[in-house]
Amino acid sequence: MSRINDLIAELCPNGVEFKMLGEIGTFVRGNGMQKSDLVNSGFPAIHYGQLHTFYTNSAVETVSFVAPEFAVRLRKAEPGNLIVVTTSEDDEAVGKAIAWLGDTPVAISGDAYIYRHSFDPKYVSYFFQSNQFHEQKRRGITGTKVRRISGESLATIKAPLPPIEIQQEIVRILDTFTELEAELEAELEARHRQYAYYRDSLLTFPEGGVRWATLGEVSVNLDSRRRPVTKAAREPGEFPYYGASGIVDYVSDFIFDGDYLLLSEDGANLLARTTPIAFIASGKTWINNHAHVLEFETYTERRFVEFYLNSIDLAPYISGGAQPKLNQTNLNCILVPRPDFSEQDRIVNILDKFDALVNDLSNGLPAELNARRKQYEYYRDQLLTFEEIGA
Repeated sequence: MSRINDLIAELCPNGVEFKMLGEIGTFVRGNGMQKSDLVNSGFPAIHYGQLHTFYTNSAVETVSFVAPEFAVRLRKAEPGNLIVVTTSEDDEAVGKAIAWLGDTPVAISGDAYIYRHSFDPKYVSYFFQSNQFHEQKRRGITGTKVRRISGESLATIKAPLPPIEIQQEIVRILDTFTELEAELEAELEARHRQYAYYRDSLLTFPEGGVRWATLGEVSVNLDSRRRPVTKAAREPGEFPYYGASGIVDYVSDFIFDGDYLLLSEDGANLLARTTPIAFIASGKTWINNHAHVLEFETYTERRFVEFYLNSIDLAPYISGGAQPKLNQTNLNCILVPRPDFSEQDRIVNILDKFDALVNDLSNGLPAELNARRKQYEYYRDQLLTFEEIGA
């Protein structure tokens, strides 16, 4: 930070110029590319949806391509241009941008803009992440379920334009934060793989080496106490409300009071595995009729079954066509291993430690990664805050 202060004192002691993005560059909309046009080799291409899933703040290569003869008809970003996504289901992701730093042009789909400018590409992409940018873009977002922002609205956003030496120093500092975050993410991913390996190893038993029982035999099913929860009832309150996909709301009353294992009833969710399929709920809780409620005698037994259910394929137990479900009859038939209690306790102790390391937001790597991200966001916004010249 001291070098930044020295550069500011030397190069712009009276402040920096702020200009609208439309004054210092041009927004050009991508065109004509669908997901079905993407192939594994050919001309580099970026579909707008990939900006949400595959890219961070810059890219030197693409994860997909289009046929060269098709690329002729598409608009392209040149090296140094920004690629900006214009649609999302949430406001935060609208306007996400990456700096294209590859050696060749890249074809861009519709619902994305190419921003052509003459400033440090990464500096501009970092600005598009900043609070300054997000606060200004909100006034230009339109739409209901799908949120959008136009090139005309983006063009009215004002950005600080310090001398290039300061832009480059800001990029150097923020790149360092980004690299540290990437290292933590890679370590966390490796730990997730290690956790999955040990979980599967610990929960795999030799044929005839362990007793098996059904969920209906080892737990008490409390589904009869579940109730539908209408949208009108989902008001902010004291107690968490659990649906098919986890905590989704809070309500002002409760039905359950204790420690339970919840298991999604939504077969589509179970097949997609977008969330853990089983999880523990404790305390006063309202559980609707989309999550099965199972009661066990001890924490160890409950936790052991949770780990096991999250490790297996439940497709054989799911029935229904348009709305697949894990019904109570099939739920009760799920087989689970029953090693003696001491072995269950040993396995739970080991997996609890791994789970805390990779999933606990208040501890372990997730907490460290969260702290690193907050630190990055703080310094990013500090570094991109300037006194406007003449203000």
